[in-house]
Amino acid sequence: MNRRKKLNQILRANAKKASAKLAPKNKDTYVSKADRLKLAAEASAEATTESTPETASRSEAV
Repeated sequence: MNRRKKLNQILRANAKKASAKLAPKNKDTYVSKADRLKLAAEASAEATTESTPETASRSEAV
């Protein structure tokens, strides 16, 4: 590999890394399995507490 080609390869790699840093991040942040289970449990507990008064009010309205 001649010098010019090697230098261009290095410069292209550096430019690619710099543009990648400036690009917006598309990936969501990582959430561990334990945290996902905890969030799901909280959501289901919240859904059950919210759904109970609604069903009572529906049966009273009928």
